[in-house]
Amino acid sequence: MEKEIAMKLNGKIDRLTNKTFKFDERIKEGWFSAVYFLKTKEIAEKKRPNNEVIMQFFQKENAVLCGTDEAIALIHTFADQPEQLDIHSLKDGDKISPYETVLTIKGPYQSFGYLEGIIDGILARRTSVATNVYNVVKAGRTSGKQKPVIFMGDRDDHYTQQAGDGYAAFIGGSTAQATHAMNEWWGKTGMGTMPHALIQLFEGDVVEAAKAYHEIYPQDELMVLVDYNNDVITDALKVAREFGETLKGVRLDTSNNMVDKYFLRNQHVMGAFDPRGVNPELIFALRQALNDEGFDHVKIIASGGFTQSKIRMFEKRNVPVDLYGVGRSLLDIKIGFTGDSVVLNGKPESKFGRQYRPNPRLEKVFFQN
Repeated sequence: MEKEIAMKLNGKIDRLTNKTFKFDERIKEGWFSAVYFLKTKEIAEKKRPNNEVIMQFFQKENAVLCGTDEAIALIHTFADQPEQLDIHSLKDGDKISPYETVLTIKGPYQSFGYLEGIIDGILARRTSVATNVYNVVKAGRTSGKQKPVIFMGDRDDHYTQQAGDGYAAFIGGSTAQATHAMNEWWGKTGMGTMPHALIQLFEGDVVEAAKAYHEIYPQDELMVLVDYNNDVITDALKVAREFGETLKGVRLDTSNNMVDKYFLRNQHVMGAFDPRGVNPELIFALRQALNDEGFDHVKIIASGGFTQSKIRMFEKRNVPVDLYGVGRSLLDIKIGFTGDSVVLNGKPESKFGRQYRPNPRLEKVFFQN
């Protein structure tokens, strides 16, 4: 069946719906809403049933917006009479400014108000991940050539977050992701090389592990992990000599508290740099060693502790990395959203210091379920 994201990209639908998001039905019961929202809903129903409010949502950074489709699908799924609400919104992927209104909802408070905190949380997480990925992808083209970024955040958060984080990473610019779940909302299947555990099964013999991988998955591009023995150049050359043109890439994932054996053998190259982990000097040496033996077609994949600033430093130095694998730093949730009711029955009425901020960029959202 055609994914909704394909239908959206082809103009068949405007936004993703609950067919993609598959919300927990307990949202309707208020299970995930702060109790004071639930109490306010009941008071509004009994004491102010004819109210009409405008609620607006904003944050305080320059960011890449994500989560609007999800938030709107939430409202359309769980609000009372959602087809009667007047919703205006920006779109996933829009660049946004501090305090810019990204979403407004107009209607009876008791219809949707209890969803406020959930909407804030959706927008906060999705926008944070999308913005983090966008900044890393942007850093990956500092040298003038865009280096792909594979999203490897599966081990850095609860597994239930993978589908939404994967979608947010896609919105931010990542086109390759580690698990099938990360691709659920937008892609096809996960991709990756091999874990250290595979090499362990072959007692540290990288060539034998690569042979087994290639035999079982001959259709995959062969990309071999080469830091298991903390000797990336030696092991990279071993697999390159064995597989020749079949070898498409090698991945380094050296721990940041380790110094590769190349430096221990060549202490004369040590100097005013940190030799631990995946560092520029190690990559330069690996590229040179591969090229010297005619393996210039073999790509270099770098992972392990990469952040926006580390990638930018690598790119400014023209370190010959072909693809970056990034995980933990992409899941830092630094962007918080706020929902404020700012208009009551057509008149300004809000917490002191907050006021209605119309945004001409907002587009009217039509009901779809």
